Amino acid sequence: MSLFSTIMNKIFHPTAAAAEPPAQSGTPGQTGTPASGSAGTQQTSPASASPPPAAGGAAPQNVDVQQVLTDMAAKKGGGGNWQTSIVDLLKLLDMDSSLDARKQLAQELNVHAGADGSAEQNIALSKAVWQQLAQNGGQVPASLRD
Repeated sequence: MSLFSTIMNKIFHPTAAAAEPPAQSGTPGQTGTPASGSAGTQQTSPASASPPPAAGGAAPQNVDVQQVLTDMAAKKGGGGNWQTSIVDLLKLLDMDSSLDARKQLAQELNVHAGADGSAEQNIALSKAVWQQLAQNGGQVPASLRD
């Protein structure tokens, strides 16, 4: 499963995602996430195209993404600055927030802003995630997409 599909699944289906182990980039046994250097095993989608829906069929319509994440953050006693920080968003979702994971997510979403790991790239990546969530059925405030 792609990183973005995992993000969608955890937000659009939080009860089902809670039963799954945390997604870690490059962990043994994880499917759909080839190691760096694997040729031709993963397709990337441009930011204007919608990634495939999360496992289990089409994404539900009208999911209040901000409310779901606010609830998750409240249950965890915070959640950092997940609204603008891609690292905090990934941590809130119990996902790998390492530079390698963010590079992979940037490749999936066709984000090419700044150097890998730079503030510029992280900001662009965060906005791309919010835009893709909105394109896939999530209600995302314009302030998070712009």
